[in-house]
Amino acid sequence: MAEMRLYDLRVTVERIEGRSVCGLQVGDYFEVTESNRVRIPAGKHFCLYALQSVIPLLAAKQRKLPHEDWLDCCPDPDERVVMRIERTAERVLRTEDLT
Repeated sequence: MAEMRLYDLRVTVERIEGRSVCGLQVGDYFEVTESNRVRIPAGKHFCLYALQSVIPLLAAKQRKLPHEDWLDCCPDPDERVVMRIERTAERVLRTEDLT
């Protein structure tokens, strides 16, 4: 049985250089845990379009990458919402449980 190590992630709105028409504020965040579970704090929201702008980067941040990794923040191209992707925990997962 194969195992892999993946990081849980927190994606946080670092700054907003334009105007946030979707209602996001600095400090808003969502988490990705257990490989594929998206968690948003109770009573909060996260703009679907801001979420889609960062989704392509998440799989790469869940794995160990070279030290010079460029994936430290992701700008939302239309509203200039800059998000920070942080690794929060490392998990060992069994491949057969995920496929």
